[in-house]
Amino acid sequence: MMATVREVPPEVDANTLLAGAQFIDAFRVQIGASAIDAREACTRMVLHGPSWIDTLLRLRNILVTPFGLKTSGEGAPAPHGLIGLFPVVDETPERLVAGFDDYHLDFRIVVDVSGDAADREVTSTTLVRTNNLLGRTYLRLITPFHKLVVRGMMGRLVERADDPVS
Repeated sequence: MMATVREVPPEVDANTLLAGAQFIDAFRVQIGASAIDAREACTRMVLHGPSWIDTLLRLRNILVTPFGLKTSGEGAPAPHGLIGLFPVVDETPERLVAGFDDYHLDFRIVVDVSGDAADREVTSTTLVRTNNLLGRTYLRLITPFHKLVVRGMMGRLVERADDPVS
């Protein structure tokens, strides 16, 4: 099955998830009859994405360390554990919310799984609230990469839809 990841209007309550968010985008992909819940979808996106994403994240971590920004979920509350470096802050089978607050910005990733058993879709929504000039500058710099990364991660959902999570 060929994955078509498309940008869609966000369908989340931003005020509930991250009040004051200045950036919100959403991407959706059809996954057919795959029986996965929101945690499994998020896990597949984050832990089984294309290898070039890991390279970008390593570069990001090197570049932001001098600014004292978080390079992992350390110190963040994670009531539902971590997926990769993202603390899971709320979860149901249909929706997983991950993210944390940092000095420069606060963010949430929302993974929604919807549709019937024969025609499921996954939507990934990102919300960001910047806290200062560093956050606004950071967001401006990473936005083009963010869109590529999310599309790459979501494209892997369809490629891996019939594979068990490893």
